[in-house]
Amino acid sequence: MQPTISIPQHWGYPRFALEQRTKDGIIVGFYYYPNRTELAEQFGGGWRYALMPHKNSDELFHFQESQIQPLSPEELLLEITAEIDFYQSQITILQQQLLAITGGSTNG
Repeated sequence: MQPTISIPQHWGYPRFALEQRTKDGIIVGFYYYPNRTELAEQFGGGWRYALMPHKNSDELFHFQESQIQPLSPEELLLEITAEIDFYQSQITILQQQLLAITGGSTNG
């Protein structure tokens, strides 16, 4: 079952999605500061997003919705293709290691 998030209608819908890649990183969370609240007065109302610069980062940055720049389709294609290439090379290395320890037999 997919988790469901309910958003009050008067908040508006967030422009970006969880795990979306942006120029500043990957969106790992978001939250809303309703207008006419202390947090909105202090930091600005509306949606705010938590981004990690890359998947293995321990850093987390927070941006207002207006500060986030989505990747162009070309940039997104390059980023995803590079990640696929990386994981394919990792799979090849692991397959070679497996062959080395099984003596060329993968049947146990």
